[in-house]
Amino acid sequence: MMNIQKVGFLHPGEMGVSVAVSAKNSANQVYWTSEGRSAQTRTRAEKFELIDTGTLETLCDTCSVIISVCPPHAAEEVARHVLGYKFDGLYVDVNAISPQRAIRIGESMVEAGVVFVDGCIIGGPAWEPGKTWLYLSGEGAQPAADCFSGGPLETCIIDGPIGKASALKMCYAGYSKGTTALICAILATAEQLGVRGELEEQWSKNGSDFSQQAERRARRVTKKAWRFHGEMEEISATFSEAGMPGEFHAGAAEVYRRLARFKNAASTPELEEVLEALLQGPEPITGKL
Repeated sequence: MMNIQKVGFLHPGEMGVSVAVSAKNSANQVYWTSEGRSAQTRTRAEKFELIDTGTLETLCDTCSVIISVCPPHAAEEVARHVLGYKFDGLYVDVNAISPQRAIRIGESMVEAGVVFVDGCIIGGPAWEPGKTWLYLSGEGAQPAADCFSGGPLETCIIDGPIGKASALKMCYAGYSKGTTALICAILATAEQLGVRGELEEQWSKNGSDFSQQAERRARRVTKKAWRFHGEMEEISATFSEAGMPGEFHAGAAEVYRRLARFKNAASTPELEEVLEALLQGPEPITGKL
């Protein structure tokens, strides 16, 4: 078993910092780098006493394990930067990326002498046991799982090669986040066509609370929409590679792209604001029936 003591995180956002705390709970020294990061990220890292190496180069020299937790579109760039500093330890990519992208990153890592693990996180930030799961695949999966033995992040190893963990994430999020995007699009379309009230009334028949659920999902997803549009693009590519239509999730990506303006909102927007943002896209439906 690999003796894991120094674990670096790229980057401790809301999810990443919770994963880093599980690594701290597991008797590891946990590092991050403030280079190019926001004041919010610094505040989170300092709150949980993560050790700042200052630069990515120093982090790569210091740590035997690096965990990549970043938006999907940045996953390959982050990996390239790490390789540029001759890192030769264990690299765990837990980003929401397609299996083919995970395989591509893994091949470049293995060629450079790095032990690469494909991972995915299912659930919200890992603050409670039994709520958030880290799935891992690849030859280095067990040493990666050992980094989090103290929890509360749960780990599960998937037998098989690099790409299996990412495939699970794409299928899971294809439903969970894909259906939320569909609900957003339905509500906006009903609003534009003047039938939202009637739709919500129909949803509420027989005591159903689906109308309230739909509103909550549409409002709450705005906080993370800026990340989800890239994830939907990864899911679209995954479906296409598997021989299934990828167009649905390409459309979901556009829904989330239109909601990305709420990234730094001070509070959760009202449903009317959400629908207005959706209908301000490049090609909204025009006219009401």
